[in-house]
Amino acid sequence: MEKVILIRYCEIHLKGKNRGFFEKLLENNIKGELSSFGAKVEKIPGRYVAFGYDEKNEGRIIEKLKCVSCIFSFSPAIKIKTNYEDINQLCLSMSKDKSGTFKIETNRADKTFKMTSMQVSCEIGGNCLENNSKLKVDVKNPDFVINIDIRENGITYVFSEVIYGIGGMPVGSAGKGLLLLSGGIDSPVAGFMMAKRGVKVEAVHFHSFPYTSPEAKDKVLRLAKQLTNYCGHINLHVVSVTKIQQAIHKYCHESYMITILRRFMFKIAEKLCKQNGYDMIITGESLGQVASQTIESMTVVQSVLDTTAVMRPLVAFDKLETIDIAKKIGTYKTSIEPFEDCCTVFLPDAPLIKPRLDKVLEQESKLDVDALIEEAMSNIELIEI
Repeated sequence: MEKVILIRYCEIHLKGKNRGFFEKLLENNIKGELSSFGAKVEKIPGRYVAFGYDEKNEGRIIEKLKCVSCIFSFSPAIKIKTNYEDINQLCLSMSKDKSGTFKIETNRADKTFKMTSMQVSCEIGGNCLENNSKLKVDVKNPDFVINIDIRENGITYVFSEVIYGIGGMPVGSAGKGLLLLSGGIDSPVAGFMMAKRGVKVEAVHFHSFPYTSPEAKDKVLRLAKQLTNYCGHINLHVVSVTKIQQAIHKYCHESYMITILRRFMFKIAEKLCKQNGYDMIITGESLGQVASQTIESMTVVQSVLDTTAVMRPLVAFDKLETIDIAKKIGTYKTSIEPFEDCCTVFLPDAPLIKPRLDKVLEQESKLDVDALIEEAMSNIELIEI
């Protein structure tokens, strides 16, 4: 017998002839997360098995697996050779100190095994009842379940706990994206959502020092660090837009401040995408949440881009839905720390909610856009997280 963790995946089953690519990528991602524990990972049909680790690290391994995209569920399990008597004895041992209702559930992937799944469950369930008078069978809502997974390779896994993962697709299977990481609640959640769909997430943060504080920057660094639990290594590009904001404040009507600033942000983000081979820009925008997130504002801002796609995974979310995810992924408490971001600097009393592109271009014509962007790009700080 050996203690292992049985890992199941989800959408890869639908990938047809490309399935092998996704399976190998997920296997490598799992190996990367568990390598520090000395764990080995092997692929079996429809599953992965983590083994060879020190059992005292099992809790930490479980926490790691909860964050790996594309894992549907996993179970700490006992691995034994497929033999009815050994399976029966293991189940008797697992149930001997239990009380209440239970169920035996069998999955027989190995069709050469002589008993059917139903026969295995009925016979072993009956044996457990005979050996423990405190047990009763309840197949619909049992207090605990003993699962028997008879695999094709002559190995059976027996377990009683199923822990659910975050699902999705393997990180790295859907290209690379540049996340506009502001320090608020929304953008870290947007990064998580895209990583869950297989995007390798990098990030850019815009600041307005000295109008924004070093604490605000530190907050963003901590958010990026928290995101690495789901995204892996992150390259964070830190860009000062202080001079851009000062120029907009000096030469443009104040109601256009946010619209024009975000156009600068998108243009800088697109340049970073082209320089680094990123496939998309990712934002935490939600339709109608603030003035800069109306359909008119988002359309005018995005029109500054040449070819780069913009992904808005939260576009139809309300704030409570986003907050719920932020709490689950551990970024919420950091996000609500009261440090300002660049969008609060020179904030107009009445920002435009329905900007017209011709009017925006008229205001932008008062600025040396190319020179401002070039200066911002020349002073970017790259932080590896």
